[in-house]
Amino acid sequence: MLRRNRQGGFTLIELLIVVAIIGIIAAILIPNLLDALQKAKQKRTVADIRNTGTAWMSWLTDQVGAASAGAGKVYNASNHADVDYPTLFDFLHPSETFFYMQEVPEVDGWRYKMYYGKSASLLDANTIIICSGGRDAVEGFTASDCQKEWNVGPFIATDYDQDIAWADGYFVSWPGQVN
Repeated sequence: MLRRNRQGGFTLIELLIVVAIIGIIAAILIPNLLDALQKAKQKRTVADIRNTGTAWMSWLTDQVGAASAGAGKVYNASNHADVDYPTLFDFLHPSETFFYMQEVPEVDGWRYKMYYGKSASLLDANTIIICSGGRDAVEGFTASDCQKEWNVGPFIATDYDQDIAWADGYFVSWPGQVN
């Protein structure tokens, strides 16, 4: 009687089945992972804008005494001028011992420059605005993209190309549930 000396190992069929199972699992998980990464970038941008806006409103309140904020249907940012990053940093971090914000974000979650703008007069009804162009803002958000009339309201949260804008104490364009 001949005995086959079979060494421990896997057959080709067993290896192909394992590779097929791993491929199926990867096909299911990768789209969810990519969506989760975009959602994390969007949430980071929203949090950075909210924190920067709150600090900037504190600065504005100290400068003017009180600022007006409201939630109307349209926000007009056409009278806003650019505020470059070093100037905003000087506003919010005037000294080493007193600051409104420890670190001022220069870029959004997608690593594109955010736009900061303020009106010439701090007594205007529409005073300050912070904008991010979302995932599709290749060169960052420019003045012409932000200085416009904004229809106040949320957009579909999974549309990562939408602009996010915060002005005078509230979001004018944000990811949320659309009715």
